[in-house]
This record gives sequence, structure tokens and C-alpha cells, in this order.
Amino acid sequence: MYTTTVTHPATPMAVLTGAVDPVGPVDPVGLVVTPAPAAEAPARVFARWTAEPTAATVPLLRARVRALLEGWEVADDTAGVLLLAVSELVANVVLHAAAPGRMRVSARLGGGWLQLEVADRAPGLPRLPDPAAEVDPDDEHGRGLLIVRLLTAEAGGQLTVTADRFGTAVRVRVPVA
Repeated sequence: MYTTTVTHPATPMAVLTGAVDPVGPVDPVGLVVTPAPAAEAPARVFARWTAEPTAATVPLLRARVRALLEGWEVADDTAGVLLLAVSELVANVVLHAAAPGRMRVSARLGGGWLQLEVADRAPGLPRLPDPAAEVDPDDEHGRGLLIVRLLTAEAGGQLTVTADRFGTAVRVRVPVA
């Protein structure tokens, strides 16, 4: 089951719940859409998805973030950074977060910034690789967070990681024009 919450000026508040997947084989039965009155349109736009961390979730969430960014008319270069980030960060949760339970992916646009967050219930901090560190060319893992960190910095943004007893959150924040 996926839960999606979207706030957007065109549809000020829409809440979608149920097994919803416009790009894949998940059964869409149970879709509920509840728009708020147009007068309550917020200055920011926000979307959030929750899902079980499985391999099938990676392309699903990437497709949802892509559709959202297209709807927000985010520039291709900025969208590319965030799409790579969501793919890598969700894959990291699937591969490395040992804690059971749902993960949360959210995107927020406002104040000249676009923020993507991937959170899980694993309490430990992921290892943030040093950009100057030597990488073993035969390693199959360990580059995703480094790539996200470098692309985010190149875009003028920042990557932050927080963890507490309730879980870990990785945030990518980039400026938008």
C-alpha cells in the first residue's frame, strides 16, 4: 500500500490513499481524491509518499517524483539531480536499512528551493563518503551517496543526513529559478 499526499497550486490539496500506481502493475482499487477549496492554496507545494522498502519501490517512486517535477515545471538539470537522488537514496534504504517498516519520500518546493527527503526507520547514520577518498573500482556499492553529494553541491545545493532513535533522513536541497 502506498500513501501519497500532494499539495499543488492547481489542486491545492489532494490526498490519495490506497494501492495507487499509475506507472506499474499495482492494483489502483481504493483511490480516494479529496481536493481542498481553491481559496486555501498554499505558497508552497509539497508531496509525500510512504511505501515498504522493496526493489520494486525504486522505479515507482522515481516515476512519481518525475511526474511531480514535470508538473512543477522544474528545469531539466535540476530535475535530473533529484531523480538520480531519489533513485540512489531509495535504493540505499532497500539495500542497507535493516529496520523493518515503511520509508517516506517527500518533495517540497518553496522559497526558491526544492527539497527531496528520503527517511526510514533505521537509527544509524549512513556513511557519508569523503569526495577525495579513493574508491575501489571493483566495488559494486558505496558510490550512490557520494554521487548524490557531488551533484547536489555542483547544483549549488546541500545534502544533510540526520538520525535519531526513530530513524534516518537524508535531505537534498537545491535552488530553483
